[in-house]
Amino acid sequence: MRQKIRFEKNLKAGLLTILESSEVDPGVVMPLLEEEYDLEQMIRVSAEGSDAFKQELRRKTFFPTSDMCEKLYERTKDFFKNEDEINIVIDYDDSEAFPKEEKFKLEDDDVEIDQILEEDGDSNEDEIKEIDSGNDALPFTPEDISEHEN
Repeated sequence: MRQKIRFEKNLKAGLLTILESSEVDPGVVMPLLEEEYDLEQMIRVSAEGSDAFKQELRRKTFFPTSDMCEKLYERTKDFFKNEDEINIVIDYDDSEAFPKEEKFKLEDDDVEIDQILEEDGDSNEDEIKEIDSGNDALPFTPEDISEHEN
């Protein structure tokens, strides 16, 4: 899932607003949350380092993963140092959390699906007649007192 996290400074009110939105369908972005933080506190914890930043950033309603916190910290360090910069948007894709995962790709040397389908789909007329010739009725006699007779 692709996300956009927007940091906006309100210097007059002394607030930092974090807006999170997510791409729910290709090209369709939906707002998820809006959180307000004390701007001076966020500037202070950003200067203290990644752990302090993560501690202050996380809340019950906004709890980013560790790798997302690290990316937000790295991308906002200069943002908090520069008073002239009012907002910043950070793109995040959940697939970044799994850098070692390789995308599945069917190689030409792999089993060819068309070949498998052709082999399984061929039945000659003799095989079909053999399948259809059997009596499909279940054997039942009045003397059968098994549990399944009803």
